[in-house]
Amino acid sequence: MADAIRTNPQRVERLGYLGLGLMGTPMTRRLLAAGHQVTVWNRSLGKVTPLVEVGARRATAPRDVLANSDIAFMCATDAAAVEEVLFGAEGLSAAPGAGKLVVDFSSIHPDAARDLASRLRETNGAGWIDAPVSGGTRGAEEGTLAIMAGGDAADIERVRPYVLAMARRFTHMGPTGAGQTTKLCNQVIVGCAMAVLAEATRLATNAGIDAGRLPEALAGGFADSIPLQLFVPRMVQGIHSPPLGHIATMLKDLDTVADVARATSTPVPMASLAGQIFRLAKAARGADADALEIYKLSAAEP
Repeated sequence: MADAIRTNPQRVERLGYLGLGLMGTPMTRRLLAAGHQVTVWNRSLGKVTPLVEVGARRATAPRDVLANSDIAFMCATDAAAVEEVLFGAEGLSAAPGAGKLVVDFSSIHPDAARDLASRLRETNGAGWIDAPVSGGTRGAEEGTLAIMAGGDAADIERVRPYVLAMARRFTHMGPTGAGQTTKLCNQVIVGCAMAVLAEATRLATNAGIDAGRLPEALAGGFADSIPLQLFVPRMVQGIHSPPLGHIATMLKDLDTVADVARATSTPVPMASLAGQIFRLAKAARGADADALEIYKLSAAEP
């Protein structure tokens, strides 16, 4: 069955999506808008109903998603949540998986991705692609996400047309775990950028200039970037709902960076400092606060 699927590019795959949070819901909507059959599951049923109303099929358990799909996408908060969806009661591993693929958009440790992929294949024969995403909720809504993937090249090409309904870029970075490692590099850059932009924005404000004009003033120069244009206005205007990402999520990723850095003898002083700033933000603003609330750490007001 697997060979037949891989060698038949005209086959229309049945899709599934598990985890309908900030990223999963808009990504699923894009699949539905592209005309794909999508079976969905989420732990809280309230997030399932709006998608069923626009054409998705409701599954009562994770195993039912894989049973009714050829490719199952998922996005969970951390490795423990991914493991629960895979191997918990009525998890994906309980359904026949030969010839099927699980594409994990979650951001987890590369070692965890390799372990889960191996265990899933041994349990039910399903293939695995680790494919963490970058671009935030706005990218998910607009289909402009950058997705970096680890896995078998043939599997990557099999899912590419479906992934590109949700993303602008889908890059194969190497074997299983390579996507997660690439995402860590992304988070080094994004986490440090958030911290640096918060610092620059506070400096502008305290020095008496209009920090809201920084994106305009610096556009086209060496300091210009997507984070500058997107993050600074939200910091200045106090726009934190919906969040671009949670403090706890960024801290989780930066802690993973530190762990992989230790294992590979890689110095990461800037990422380590950013991690500590986000740890302070978690204590001050709460784990579920918008990551950009690190800007408030340097403010006199609450």
